[in-house]
Amino acid sequence: MNDAPMNKDRWVEVFVATGLDEPMMQRWHAEFEHRYPEGHQAFLEWIKLSAEDIARIRSAARAAA
Repeated sequence: MNDAPMNKDRWVEVFVATGLDEPMMQRWHAEFEHRYPEGHQAFLEWIKLSAEDIARIRSAARAAA
């Protein structure tokens, strides 16, 4: 088992391994943002995204919802 800290690349590996493609990942973000905006923010910080990336992802997620 690899105990390295979680980051975006590792999370995307999990998504891809479970069969999610890019549109499905975007939908996942949109649902997360719509239902739990504070949790979505905390998750994006947890996977070590920059403030700029977080703002971009959350804005796109709000626009898609």
